[in-house]
Amino acid sequence: MSASLKAETLAEALPYIRRFAGKTVVVKYGGNALAGTSGHDPLALFAQDIVMMRLVGMRPVVVHGGGPQISALMKRLGKVPEFVNGLRVTDAETVEIARMVLKGQVNPQLVAAINVHGNYAVGVSGVDGGLIRAHARDPELGFVGDVTAINPEVINGLLDNEFIPVVATIGCDEAGQAYNINADTAAGAIAEALDAEKLIYLTDIEGLRHDVNDAATLIRQTTADELDSLVDDGTIAGGMIPKISSCTHAVRNGVNGGHILDGRVAHVLLLELFTDAGIGTMITNAGITNAGITNAGITNAGITNAGATQ
Repeated sequence: MSASLKAETLAEALPYIRRFAGKTVVVKYGGNALAGTSGHDPLALFAQDIVMMRLVGMRPVVVHGGGPQISALMKRLGKVPEFVNGLRVTDAETVEIARMVLKGQVNPQLVAAINVHGNYAVGVSGVDGGLIRAHARDPELGFVGDVTAINPEVINGLLDNEFIPVVATIGCDEAGQAYNINADTAAGAIAEALDAEKLIYLTDIEGLRHDVNDAATLIRQTTADELDSLVDDGTIAGGMIPKISSCTHAVRNGVNGGHILDGRVAHVLLLELFTDAGIGTMITNAGITNAGITNAGITNAGITNAGATQ
């Protein structure tokens, strides 16, 4: 890249840096995004993006899943992963496996990658400080929890002290029983509780598509109402349901925009937040668009089984 082109890129970013300074942005980093692509280390580049966001005045919060890592350990232990509507069936042994993977493996990986650039990241789980309160969703799913409350003081305390919270999505009830919380659902609930400016999902697909098998049908922008219709008619199914449900709920409850991005793309967060064109799919409340974001407006779309969830 020439010096003049670099300068133009920096100048293009300036209004977005001003706009998002002091704003909270919740980023859900999916276990699939950890898989990476040839040519770069996605975790290292993700960490650079998160630190850059912090250094230009934003307040990033990382919420992570670990679905592939949980499934891998289950298989090593002789257990067969089972899903119902994109949610993992979780017996007592599986919830302990999930706790070990999320808090003992994925969370330290993310914290360490961010802290290569300075002492910014602090790892917490939903159990810490009553951050995520939950109860059982459905006896058929076992110890899969629905979020009943978020304690934003835990995260706000870290943000106010200029740390980057990295949240592992294990919650608990008032009696201390642990629950596996779908990370997409947890990210949406946390974004709402923090009055976040944006909720961003990083996964292993470049965004929503009208046809899951055709990359040319990428949807740049859609609305919560349009996505509801696609869930109702079965166009959106499987592992994408928790992601879409949490995102549409969030944008209807104070979050200004939701985004689904391909976490395998180098510096995908910077491309979405700080360039005119944007990347991936933006989701807004009905009839609302974010000024200054110029994602092309295709407003009818669908996706099935994209991005396995925790």
